[in-house]
Amino acid sequence: MKIIDIQEKIVPISSEIKNAYISFAKMDCSVVAIKTDVKIDGENVIGYGFHSNGRYAVSELLTKRFIPRLKAAKEKELLNNEGNNFSPEKIWKILMQNEKPGGHGERSTAVGTIDMAVWDVVSKIERLPLYEYLAKKYGDGNFTNKIFVYAAGGYYYPGKDIEMLQDEMRSYLDLGYSTVKMKIGGASLKDDLNRIESVLKIVGDGKNLCVDANGRFDLKTAIEYGKAIEGYNLKWYEEAGDPLDYELNSKLSETYKNGIATGENLFSMQDSRNLIRYGGMRKDIDWLQFDCSLSYGLVEYLRTLKMMKENNWSSTRVIPHGGHQISCNIAAGLNLGGNEIYPSLFQPFGGFPDDSLVENSYVTFPEFIGMGYENKVKLKDLFKKLFK
Repeated sequence: MKIIDIQEKIVPISSEIKNAYISFAKMDCSVVAIKTDVKIDGENVIGYGFHSNGRYAVSELLTKRFIPRLKAAKEKELLNNEGNNFSPEKIWKILMQNEKPGGHGERSTAVGTIDMAVWDVVSKIERLPLYEYLAKKYGDGNFTNKIFVYAAGGYYYPGKDIEMLQDEMRSYLDLGYSTVKMKIGGASLKDDLNRIESVLKIVGDGKNLCVDANGRFDLKTAIEYGKAIEGYNLKWYEEAGDPLDYELNSKLSETYKNGIATGENLFSMQDSRNLIRYGGMRKDIDWLQFDCSLSYGLVEYLRTLKMMKENNWSSTRVIPHGGHQISCNIAAGLNLGGNEIYPSLFQPFGGFPDDSLVENSYVTFPEFIGMGYENKVKLKDLFKKLFK
C-alpha cells in the first residue's frame, strides 16, 4: 500500500465581490490529488484536497516543502499500525518535520490542503463516508447524514443595490435555506443598517440572519455597531475586530448581549485556545468558526475539539467557515453545530453532493464514500480535467 503520485494545481475562484476588508478579484486556490496503488472496482483510489476561500494558492509551499517530504517517506511510515490503511496522524508528522512552533500562517493552509486529500483516501479505502469513519474512530459512534447549514453571501458588489441584495437572499430561501449571512463594515453604519433591515424583511426573524464584519472594526466602531444592531436579535455578529485582538472581542462581549462568532482566521489549536482563554467567548450563546482546511487539517482539528472539551465547550458551538465537504463531514460525524455554505460563490468547491436535500436550513446527504466529491458532478469533472 503506497502513494504513487501527488499533484498540485492552481484554480481561480475570482469574483468582483468584496467584504469589508478584501476584494476577491484575484483569488485562487491550490488543489491536490494523492493517487495510491489501492484499487476499488478496478480504479486507483485518489484523494482530493483544497482550501477555503479567502486565502490564495500555496503552490510554492506545497511543491517545494510539503509534497517532497511526503514523497520521500518510506511506505511503512505512512501506514497505520495494522498496515491496512494510511495514517493521517503519521502523515501529518511527516509533513511537519523540522517546522518550528508558531508561525501559523500560509503553511497551515498548505498542510490542511494535503491533509484533506489524505482523509479522502483513508475513508474511501474504508468504503465509508468520512463522517461515519470519524464517528466510529474518533467520536462516540453516533453520526448523522443531516446537519444545519446556512447560506453565506450578501457581499458588496459594484452596482449592487438593496433590491439586488434582497433578490439574492430570496434565492437562498428558494433553495431551502432559512438562515443566511451578509457582510457589514464595507459601507457607513447608516447604509449597513438599511441593508440589514432590508434583508430582515426577506428572512423574517433576526435569528435567521448573521452579519459579518470580517475583522474591519476597531473597538469603538465594533461597540457602536453592536449597540445599533442589538435590537435586531441577530443569530450572530461575526468577527467585529482583528481575529487576534482578543481584548477587543472580550470587551465587545461585555457590551453586546447577543451571540458573537469568530475563529475562522485562527489556524492552530494554540490560537483557538487563546481565543477561549482570553477572548471573552460565552459558552452558551457564542459561536466558534475554526476552518479545518486553513488550520493544518483534520489532524489538528481533532486536537482543537479535544481542547474545547477540556475547557467545557460543547462541539455544537462550532460552525466552521469555508463551506466545503470536509466541514460537512466533520459536522455530521463529530457533532458540530453545522456548516457554512456559499450557494452562489466559489463553486464548484463549495457545498455538498448534488442529490442532497436542503429544507429549513438542514441538508440531508445521499449515500457516498470518502468526502463525497464524486457525487458532485461539476467538481468531479474539474478534478478529471486537472489531474489527467
